[in-house]
Amino acid sequence: MADDVTIEDSSEEVENPTVPPSETERRQLHDLWTSGTEEPAWVVASTAEGAQLMLPRDEATAGDVAEESGTLVTDDRLYKDEAVEEEITILNMGPQHPSTHGVLRLQLELDGEVIRRVKPVIGYLHTGMEKTGETLTFLQGPTNVTRMDYLAPFHNELCFSLATEALLGVDVPPRAQAIRVLMTELNRVSSHLTWVATQGMDLGAVSMMIYGIRERELLLAFFEKTTGLRMNHNYVRPGGVAADLPDGWQDDVAEIVRAIPDGLDDYHDLLTENPIFLGRTKGVGVITSEECFAYGITGPPLRATGINWDLRKAQPYSGIEQYEFDVPLAENGDVYDRYLVRMEEIRQSLRIAAQVLESMPDGDYRTGDLKVTPPPRKRINESMEALIHHFKIFTEGFKVPAGEHYQAIEGPRGELGHYLVSVGEAKPWRLHCRTPSFAAIQSLPIMMGDQLIADAIAVIASVDPVLGDVDR
Repeated sequence: MADDVTIEDSSEEVENPTVPPSETERRQLHDLWTSGTEEPAWVVASTAEGAQLMLPRDEATAGDVAEESGTLVTDDRLYKDEAVEEEITILNMGPQHPSTHGVLRLQLELDGEVIRRVKPVIGYLHTGMEKTGETLTFLQGPTNVTRMDYLAPFHNELCFSLATEALLGVDVPPRAQAIRVLMTELNRVSSHLTWVATQGMDLGAVSMMIYGIRERELLLAFFEKTTGLRMNHNYVRPGGVAADLPDGWQDDVAEIVRAIPDGLDDYHDLLTENPIFLGRTKGVGVITSEECFAYGITGPPLRATGINWDLRKAQPYSGIEQYEFDVPLAENGDVYDRYLVRMEEIRQSLRIAAQVLESMPDGDYRTGDLKVTPPPRKRINESMEALIHHFKIFTEGFKVPAGEHYQAIEGPRGELGHYLVSVGEAKPWRLHCRTPSFAAIQSLPIMMGDQLIADAIAVIASVDPVLGDVDR
């Protein structure tokens, strides 16, 4: 190395660790850092790992500690903070724990077997789907968002497509709208069946897993017959759906509508009056409507507190307002009420599917706007213009007028929203998703405070989180 080159010690701590260094200092830090040397305090403080520590109890962190204790909105704690500090235990649950329903880590502050504080830690999945969505065309968008909530793929596809259509100003034919309602409501059923299967297994009813997946198989078989895939379908697309319903779809839907209620009766026989299940769910994981409003909780957890809010009724989409269905409600906001609400939602979604079966309109399954819709497949072999049109729409996409739009629909877990920004190109300038699982995870400290450690499993299962919906 030349004699006139001076290397400064980059391991010196910055005087104020909360102030990021200048660009020059940052380059020196990363260019001259070698393995094994100590990083400055500001680097350590800014990492996610450093932010995962359970906060100390002092005046500076009072608000954050109250949030971790679930007392920020309503202080309904059963136990007061009278524990001896030496008897407090910090326990890590996850991220590899099977009952966290994905790679979720929980830091639990325990006083014996009682949970005093909870700190959910996310970020272990890092799918980056929102940023990926900005590199794909609007036509390719559904194949990305369908993988966020892999238990409700049709809902993500629908939400993205509705937002795109709002920017385009495109009308969707009645048959396409009816198909969308049919597929999303059946998807709601399949998602809730997965939930009741795993909820039962988490609480020790292992046979419930077999029963729930048994009925769900009817739905996945129909999804595969219609879209070619059992999940992550890329079926609902801007302008309509990818293909019309297959031959014999009426018989398939009729069988689903007939068979699944019989399975629900079996579930009720197994769980609803079971004294062990009642003991593990009633009065456990309570959240109030005020706390739901404060933390953005929607869907079944909100309706289990008695709040009648369902976007299918409040802000209807895809013509769902023409079908009759009820919004199930409960009042206690505990694990048991969330169970009852979802069980009844399955019946109401099947009720909607039965109405679609009886009233499916004729017509096209996608819009006739040639800027959005590829040509019919048979035309590709007959017309060079059709072949070129098909090639360009799938390679370059279609340009969407500049603007922004937020679209929300009622997913199985609550309000699912997609915010799209277009600058007039074929790809979104910005895609941001408002996902219900994210809100559900941040509400866990409220539901788990003053519960037994054994009840943590029941509480997590009752909010039905999907971590792909969180780490997007």
